[in-house]
Amino acid sequence: MANEFREIASAPGGAVIGVIGERNSGQRELLEQAAARPAIARELSDLDAFEKEHLAVELAEARRAGKLVFLASYDEDLIRRFADEVWWLRDGAITAKGDPNEVLEAYRRYVMQRLRSQGDGTVQSLHPSLRRGDGRAEIVSLDTLNEAGSPTMVWNSGENAAIRVTVMFHAGVADPVVGILIRTRIGVEVYGTNTELEHVNLGPCAAGEKRAVTFRFDCNLCPQEYTVTAASHDPDGVWHDWMEDAVAFRVADSRYTAGVANLRARVTVER
Repeated sequence: MANEFREIASAPGGAVIGVIGERNSGQRELLEQAAARPAIARELSDLDAFEKEHLAVELAEARRAGKLVFLASYDEDLIRRFADEVWWLRDGAITAKGDPNEVLEAYRRYVMQRLRSQGDGTVQSLHPSLRRGDGRAEIVSLDTLNEAGSPTMVWNSGENAAIRVTVMFHAGVADPVVGILIRTRIGVEVYGTNTELEHVNLGPCAAGEKRAVTFRFDCNLCPQEYTVTAASHDPDGVWHDWMEDAVAFRVADSRYTAGVANLRARVTVER
């Protein structure tokens, strides 16, 4: 890469500079140039708990000695913990640098926008981990929709979202119930509902008829991966078609939030 990272010369001694960016955005080149100057340059891969604590001791010693340190990693939490300043690289140039929290938040917004642009327009095929039912009805499509009603695999935390379940009936069903269940990637149940609970009547449905049921809600979920299970069944619970973890989606946000439910806390301080 022909780019010269002249900003290295102006970096203050005794500081730890965290370097973030996508793969092949210039981290390795920056480290090579930094290593040619009076600076310590390290590319961090996966570190275990002991290695992280040992690194913390090394960095404290480097700061006291007035040494300049560059750390490159794809692990935002690692950079947030150790860096005094963060440089965000993109296409071989420094896009932003400064306070770790501010730069990392800007980087997350960029990643979120890229994820969303890649996920929009994607119609998912059904790949349930388990499927069962008596066949009187069939779930023919299961779509995760954005605010505009278009298919997507990525929702922004807080946006108005929807799940659409399309059911084809192969036999007459007097009072069908259609439901959904959202789980985390590791199987924790997050939210479930169905047309009976929501007081929506779908029937009676004859053989050959189709129903598209849309569940709309505010996606107040924390950023991570989720799956959707969908079912058509009788009010007494006899399944026509049950599709376990049939499709997956991701929730993105411009900031890190722990857990599952994004409660969007408002913080006040009293003295």
